[in-house]
This record gives sequence, C-alpha cells and structure tokens, in this order.
Amino acid sequence: MGLAVEVYRLSARFSPQGRYRRTAQITRAVASVPANIAERGVRTTRKDYASFLAIAKGSLMETETFVMLAVRLGYLSEAETSPTLALITEINKMLTALRSRLLQAPG
Repeated sequence: MGLAVEVYRLSARFSPQGRYRRTAQITRAVASVPANIAERGVRTTRKDYASFLAIAKGSLMETETFVMLAVRLGYLSEAETSPTLALITEINKMLTALRSRLLQAPG
C-alpha cells in the first residue's frame, strides 16, 4: 500500500500533456499489486495464492516500467524516483520469496 501511495504522489507531478494517460496507466498498475496480494483471503490453496502473487509481481514490474518511462520522458527526475524504484526492488524480492515458499511447502 505504501508503494501505491508513493506512486500516486509521483504521478501528480506529471506534466499536463502526459498526465491523464500516464497517470491512468501507472495508478492502475500499482493499485493491482496490493489488490492481488489481498486475494489471499479468498484463495483456499497455496497454488491459487501463488498465482495471484505472480499477477501482483507482473503488476509491480509494469509499475516499474511506467516509473522508468516517466523519467525518460522527463516527467520525473531520477532523484525523485530513486526511493520508489528501491521500494519496487524490495517488494519484488518479498513476492519472489513468498511465492517460492508457497510452492515448495507441502499441502
């Protein structure tokens, strides 16, 4: 959720010409990360939950791509996005580890 809040804040800094389209894309991607992790509550098997974690990871990588694209387009600076990209890396590692544990655990 913290990543989503940070990305929403960053997207508010986009230039007017790119704001609507880029903001819609990046906020949809980042909101999908915690939403797919939250699917845990209704999934009955580890395999099901692992699938939703894979979807969350895909959304996370999509978010990273949009953040990097915003830098390349000049909407944001590297300094502005550095903490966000570091957080994305950290969350990616956590999702990878959790998914691996779920798939390796018996039952």
